[in-house]
Amino acid sequence: MHAMMAPSATLIGAIRHTVGVLSTPTRLLSSSSFSSIHTNLSGYNMFTKLPDKVKVVEVGPRDGLQNEKAIVSTTVKLGLIDRLADAGLSVVEATSFVSPKWVKQMADHEEIMRRLVRRPGVSYPVLTPNLKGYQLAVECGADEVAIFGAASESFSKKNINCSIDESIDRFQDVVDQAHKDGVAVRGYVSCVVGCPYEGATDPKVVAKVAKRLHEMGCYEVSLGDTIGVGSPGTMVRMLDAVMEEVDVNALAVHCHDTYGQGLSNILSSLQMGVSVVDSSVSGLGGCPFAYGATGNVSTEDVVYMLHGLGVETGIDLDKLVDTATFISQQLGRPTASRAAAAIMARRNVELKLAQKEQAAEEQRRAQEQKELRQEVRHNVRKVAQV
Repeated sequence: MHAMMAPSATLIGAIRHTVGVLSTPTRLLSSSSFSSIHTNLSGYNMFTKLPDKVKVVEVGPRDGLQNEKAIVSTTVKLGLIDRLADAGLSVVEATSFVSPKWVKQMADHEEIMRRLVRRPGVSYPVLTPNLKGYQLAVECGADEVAIFGAASESFSKKNINCSIDESIDRFQDVVDQAHKDGVAVRGYVSCVVGCPYEGATDPKVVAKVAKRLHEMGCYEVSLGDTIGVGSPGTMVRMLDAVMEEVDVNALAVHCHDTYGQGLSNILSSLQMGVSVVDSSVSGLGGCPFAYGATGNVSTEDVVYMLHGLGVETGIDLDKLVDTATFISQQLGRPTASRAAAAIMARRNVELKLAQKEQAAEEQRRAQEQKELRQEVRHNVRKVAQV
């Protein structure tokens, strides 16, 4: 066993400062207080292999909402997209150009793209299942599209009614046309850890599919744990296989949180060198073709974790929580994000304390005014007596 090194004076000071902030009884912790804690301890991070910056790809407006049974209005979707961009998300997946027969929630894709107010520096990719969908998307102003394959034959046939190889062959026309048009193409691979029909997925199959998508022209390949059965161990084994075929800088991870392993799987992926993470605001999502798949890992939880690790995201967590509150209220249910729920609970307590302080201050001023009026009346009586 290695001897334990004595902690440095600087580390002791940082810990004492943190404990002091956490134990302060006179106020609640603000977001800036949490940032201070993260900053003070960032120099003592045991996770030495983490990237300095992570790109978060927001999939809520598409992957998050596609499984909602009640149709969400176009205006609400556009409001969600704009709020996400305002919070600092540089990539917001806007919609999907699939047939409304298959995904009714995405039937307003043309209107979404035509009414979308684009912010500088923000990309708004859309999902395109075939050349027809691609052509329509480009006509509506799309400048980045996404295609998707699966690492499971059964899932591929259930999802898009063809084999893995057939699906990739179909997408070649989309990629070729996109390159001619100067449109960027991102690739998705579903069921990279497990399949609802076949069970565990062979990492070699995932590597093969990811390699084909990358070689055919996808600048980035997102590896999706579609039904959320992955754990850090299975994610690492899968990534080991994929990274033998595809450079890690061209990879992203897309984790669902069915078994509560989403953040753990993302952290393991970051330690493997991945620096792009897909997530969904408020933990929205699920796959309409994958029974039992719950929501994506929530963007708020991911950002809170990353900021705690000292990893830059460019995202304003408070604005992100406001956005999660907006869409949760529109859907009529609580957020699935634990970070957002905790922050909102803290805000509510702070609001009540502020209201209590304001009421006390108003009472104090009223008492002062009362005493002042009494004093004036008393002085008036004295003058009258003279």
